[in-house]
Amino acid sequence: MYFLSNNVEEKILHGTTTVGIKAKDGVVLCADMRASAGYFIANNNTMKIQQIDLHAGLTLAGGVADAQNIVDILRYHSNLHRVEKQDGISIHSLARLCSLIFHQNRGYPFMADILLGGYDSSGPSLFNVDMFGSVEEKSYVTTGSGSPVAYGLLEEEYREDLTVEEAKQIALRAVKAAIVRNIGTGDGINIAIMDKDGFRLLTDEQKKAVIEL
Repeated sequence: MYFLSNNVEEKILHGTTTVGIKAKDGVVLCADMRASAGYFIANNNTMKIQQIDLHAGLTLAGGVADAQNIVDILRYHSNLHRVEKQDGISIHSLARLCSLIFHQNRGYPFMADILLGGYDSSGPSLFNVDMFGSVEEKSYVTTGSGSPVAYGLLEEEYREDLTVEEAKQIALRAVKAAIVRNIGTGDGINIAIMDKDGFRLLTDEQKKAVIEL
């Protein structure tokens, strides 16, 4: 533990806010764009939302290289499933696969926290997978150093009957609140929607139509 805490955690890029909300008609993933290492801003244009398949995506928090490695593995298996089965892999199966990747590397763990969501034949699904491989299905969740601020807004605003349109406004407001109060969060917001029409990132114009960034 001494090695991990003093050599790894001090060097990985950390400090972020990611938000996931499951609505009745889809899933919203939202994240800021700042990658920091302590008080140093390592990158102010980081894409922390990644598409895994036509119907699925995830957010990244923690070590950038570790998280990108997980994205590559999930994309590979998701594409393989689509070729073999002529259909997209279920979101639940993707979450279990992500869990296995973390668990198999627990000797030298991936320093990452993943929010994985999407829309399949069962409807919308949202999962949180941590660095130990624990999987939790969520209605709403936030990770990263700004998560305490974001949770304050999410717990006040979330309803089970939210639509995607309502959820994306709440997610944007939650990340914006974290930007104001958390030094590791900032430099803009990205947001993606997954519904019956698949995965899509909102443009700057679409985001500005929802909230003043």
